[in-house]
Amino acid sequence: MRGIGAFLVAALVCLLAGCASPMSGAGQDTTANDPFEQLNRQVFALNERTDKAVLLPIAKFYTRAVPEPARAGLHNALQNLNLPVVFANDVFQGEFELAGQTAGRFGVNSTLGFAGLLDPATRMNLPYRSADFGQTLGVYGVGEGPYLVLPFFGPDPPRDLAGQVADAFLDPFNYIRLRDLFYYSLGRGALGAIDLRSRNLYTLQDIENSSVDYYASVRSLYRQIRNSEIRHGRQDLKNLPDM
Repeated sequence: MRGIGAFLVAALVCLLAGCASPMSGAGQDTTANDPFEQLNRQVFALNERTDKAVLLPIAKFYTRAVPEPARAGLHNALQNLNLPVVFANDVFQGEFELAGQTAGRFGVNSTLGFAGLLDPATRMNLPYRSADFGQTLGVYGVGEGPYLVLPFFGPDPPRDLAGQVADAFLDPFNYIRLRDLFYYSLGRGALGAIDLRSRNLYTLQDIENSSVDYYASVRSLYRQIRNSEIRHGRQDLKNLPDM
């Protein structure tokens, strides 16, 4: 299992991931399945202050101090570590073609890519794509539950929170000697958070500047992206407008 230290260090990852690819038309759905909205807004404000005070300055320094090829290598290696979990969830979702592509990418980048530091698989038409157990639950019709914003974790409805726990058990890299697990998890979580934030330095600021209600925009974007991931980017044919 991931150490608690890694969760604390990677606290803002869910928030940042939910905003990494903003979609147009982020609605102000301020009452959509958000029974704890008042508390969620307070936690959201705490997370925003923490990001601006801690993670953002670290990410800016990292971008200035570390050459781009080294940052790209770290990013590739972190993605490569995620692939066993992606593969397992591809299989659980019955996406066997995607599972084969994931396995191929892991094999190529782990060998020709020197443990994932390089990314020859993308040039071989095996691009990176994510999958997690929260997404798997959604594929089988499990609802997200009431919208929640957790301290440091960001948006984390019950379905996705349960999925993170399941993914921790699915990750073979977590089955290392117990005395080393905390340090491995801490390092991987810290590097992952810094990598993600450095690649999205101005994303949150752009969303905030363009939003009438920043909290509602992030909530809407998070749900749009999660729903798109559950559909694997396919068009939502169940919720087309009634013409």
